[in-house]
Amino acid sequence: MPKVSQQHRDARREQILAAARRCFLRDGFHATSMQDLFAEAGLSSGAVYSYFASKDDVILAIAEENMSGLTDMIHAVATQQPARPVGAVLADALEMLHARDSQDGLGKLTVIVWSEALRNPSLAARFTALVTQLRASLAEVIQQCPGNLPRDVSADVLAAALLSLVPGYLLQLALLGSSAVDGVPDAVRALWPEPRRAADS
Repeated sequence: MPKVSQQHRDARREQILAAARRCFLRDGFHATSMQDLFAEAGLSSGAVYSYFASKDDVILAIAEENMSGLTDMIHAVATQQPARPVGAVLADALEMLHARDSQDGLGKLTVIVWSEALRNPSLAARFTALVTQLRASLAEVIQQCPGNLPRDVSADVLAAALLSLVPGYLLQLALLGSSAVDGVPDAVRALWPEPRRAADS
């Protein structure tokens, strides 16, 4: 039997996750059975189970994918663009989330993941780890640009405050639609602008 390439495995895994997203968005997490997922993906039970042992594993993978792009982007800024204003970073992150929502319903899927995390300890633990990593990366961005940090506020606390914008943004996308958040990234840039240089003052 020929060896299956990693590229093929990655494509098949994404096929399953794409089918799961469609099912969860259409019917909700609990109303979706594994049989529904097999049918939506057009795959046998054995093919799906070779990638995911359960429906919980599927939603955990979706949660990790939802967070990974945002975490990778902010980490890349921290390591490659250390003087970037935090407002610009956060605004770029919101625009990225908006684009993802247009592609695959990220806002609604995120709300589904949040609700499931309240009853699923392993999902909650993984979600906590991802949010902690994201907060640490944003705090690093803040520390690297002195103008980002108000007096008597730690970088970690400011990162927590700024990250509070993300759930509200996603919730509005999920419940109110794309037009409800028009202009929000520009507002974030305006609230936390690039610090003025001494020569400009």
